[in-house]
Amino acid sequence: MSAYLPILMLFILGIVFAAGSFLAATLLGPSKPNEAKLAAYECGIVTEYEPARRFPVKFYLVAMIFIIFDIEVVFLYPFALVFKQLEIFGLLAMGAFLLAVIVAYAYLLSSGALSWGVAGRAVTPEVRPLVRSANRQPETVEVLAREVA
Repeated sequence: MSAYLPILMLFILGIVFAAGSFLAATLLGPSKPNEAKLAAYECGIVTEYEPARRFPVKFYLVAMIFIIFDIEVVFLYPFALVFKQLEIFGLLAMGAFLLAVIVAYAYLLSSGALSWGVAGRAVTPEVRPLVRSANRQPETVEVLAREVA
């Protein structure tokens, strides 16, 4: 039991420090809430207009797929370093691993997880002002919105 005493003390010390920090911030910190302080923080940039459309989830899906395949490629590096010592067992194990990666990639391609829509799709007249305004300052977006209306 005495072997676990340092771990228990560290755990108790962590809880006391966290609780003390919250208590000190509550008691000593200034509390003058106003509309600006209660607003959501957005990297210091004050939002002046709503975005034209929501950010597509497909970007996040592709990012997660990239990370998964990137981690799988990291497993190939140690195999390449000790390839000669592993002999046939290592070759078969890495072959099974690569087969699983290729099957997963084929599934992603067949399910359309990596497709971005119809190739060569024309920009419709309703979307054209939004495409034009993407590279302009926020104040010019209002002018463009009046031009379209």
